[in-house]
Amino acid sequence: MTKPEIILIGAGGHALSCIDVIEQEDKFKIAGLIGKKEELGRKVCGYNIIGIDNDLVDLFKQYKNAHISIGQINTDIRNNIFIQTTKIGFSMPTITSPNAYVSDYVDIGDGSIIMHGVIINAGVKIGNNCIINSKALIEHDVQIEDGCHISTNCIINGNVKIGTGTFIGSSACIKNNILIGKNSVIGMGLSVRKDLEDRSRFTG
Repeated sequence: MTKPEIILIGAGGHALSCIDVIEQEDKFKIAGLIGKKEELGRKVCGYNIIGIDNDLVDLFKQYKNAHISIGQINTDIRNNIFIQTTKIGFSMPTITSPNAYVSDYVDIGDGSIIMHGVIINAGVKIGNNCIINSKALIEHDVQIEDGCHISTNCIINGNVKIGTGTFIGSSACIKNNILIGKNSVIGMGLSVRKDLEDRSRFTG
């Protein structure tokens, strides 16, 4: 059976990781990537950069599925593109590595990606357009709102709530029952043991 095609929006380093997960999941055929104007015609892992953001309306005539393959600390960039692509009409499927463990009792929103080695336990709710990066551990009953990036090797303990647009750096550890406000940044390797307000910068 022919696999549906998908385009990736973003052609930087995170795109390489997304390509690998999509290939391993084997549910979609990658049609190409959206990059910057100066990147047009280049290849990423053998896939062509076929357009820029301004081409998305025209590309929707041919391709109906998209994934945002941008992994920056500034989550506003991903979230603005998510709004743009969904308004155009693209379907934003959830991508899950076959090398991740995801409980059957988990709810994951549109456009989110679960990378290799992730563990997500029961009762977790993850919003739209999130990155759960390689080897992250998301414990029971965690709530992660839209547009968050949980970086490599993070530990998010039980009953934590993470607000929209928050970035949590690699190997950070969040104590159970903690509330982290929206649009916050948690630095690499840090331990969070108290609630944080919206737009907090916890960088050690």
